[in-house]
Amino acid sequence: MDGSGMTGWRRPQSVPSLVEIFRSVPIASVGWRRLFSFFGPGYLVAVGYMDPGNWATDLYGGSAFGYTLLSVILLSNIMAMLLQHLAVRLGVATGRDLAQACRDHFSKPVNVTLWLMCEVAICACDLAELIGTAIALQLLFGIPLLWGVALTGLDVLLILILQRWGFRLIETFVVVLLVTIFVCFSIEMTLAAPPWGDVARGFVPRSEILTNPAMLYIAIGIMGATVMPHNLYLHSSIVQTRAYDQTPEGRREAVRFATIDSTLALLFALTINAAILILAAATFHGSGHVVVEIQEAHRLLAPALGASIAATAFALALLASGQNSAITATVAGQIVMEGFLSIRLPPFLRRLITRGLALAPALFVTAFYGDQATGKLLVFSQVVLSAQLPFAVVPLILFTASREKMGVFVISRPVAFLAWLVAGLIVALNLKLIVDLIVGT
Repeated sequence: MDGSGMTGWRRPQSVPSLVEIFRSVPIASVGWRRLFSFFGPGYLVAVGYMDPGNWATDLYGGSAFGYTLLSVILLSNIMAMLLQHLAVRLGVATGRDLAQACRDHFSKPVNVTLWLMCEVAICACDLAELIGTAIALQLLFGIPLLWGVALTGLDVLLILILQRWGFRLIETFVVVLLVTIFVCFSIEMTLAAPPWGDVARGFVPRSEILTNPAMLYIAIGIMGATVMPHNLYLHSSIVQTRAYDQTPEGRREAVRFATIDSTLALLFALTINAAILILAAATFHGSGHVVVEIQEAHRLLAPALGASIAATAFALALLASGQNSAITATVAGQIVMEGFLSIRLPPFLRRLITRGLALAPALFVTAFYGDQATGKLLVFSQVVLSAQLPFAVVPLILFTASREKMGVFVISRPVAFLAWLVAGLIVALNLKLIVDLIVGT
């Protein structure tokens, strides 16, 4: 029996990840302030659902296929809400994050495999953030893309400063950047004035998404950019930064309030992702422009919308998105390494390792193929993320559906059925993508 009062684990519970911020955020005693005490982790998770990788896939999807893929964004966000709820439930009920749960259940070879898969996902995510931030620096300040890619490693200093002053400050900084993104896209939507009837019809799924290989490739990229595998590890850990009561009643309340937090945050992410695709569809699809590169979208926005502020707002939102995602990727990397391997590294060292692994392909592509190849690399990184999803989703469902491990917090059979349906859909779409790519080569 572990510290949470539940059995079913092969190994005893160990020291929590991110021990320096574990249960460091106090909970208010009553009213709205008590609910507000749980707000924050969901927005760190939501950041991963609107990173520069989303921009590339949404811009491509909107400009190439109009509003059709809005249904994929909606479906992906609904799936994300369910999976993030399971992550919250696992962390609160067992006192383990997903990486620790895997370590305490699976054999060492399986754990090493899962860890490697997660590291690939984090590097793919970091690659998107690195390229996105470098593009934003180029668009705003004229910094050459190659230099921008090299400079983005300096954001580790920002993370170190924020962590020194407490986790609540990190959450506040992230929310400020999210508000910046929202304001920028509110300006874009006002200028674009899309036909809202067509937008509404875009949220209705169509069979051609599955039958058109090009559309399916982008759809899976959107799914990979939306449902981020490392977010499941991240959320199951940072929800434990709250000093909630360690009683069954206290944990039920924590699950309920943390789920409200993440659901509202993911609705915000849905709004931003949909806005990016709607902007691309309204501005470029009708004119026949298929936007592969973010730089191309920036260049065409001002003349298309008739206002220079459109291009500036676009670049500023991209910079805020890249910086936000860099923060959460670093925290997720710490959680994964500590959870799977029980190895603690200083944040700056962890960031340098992750950024170094993503830096090599970004520098190579930028140096040898030029700016025009970065968009394709961004889309590819999101497809890689989607391919890693089953390695996080399947263990999460296994654990949360086990009464031995979860006790009274075990998910119901209908929720488990929906979760397995989501997992099956993810696996099926990825298998179809692989087959299409093989047949097409």
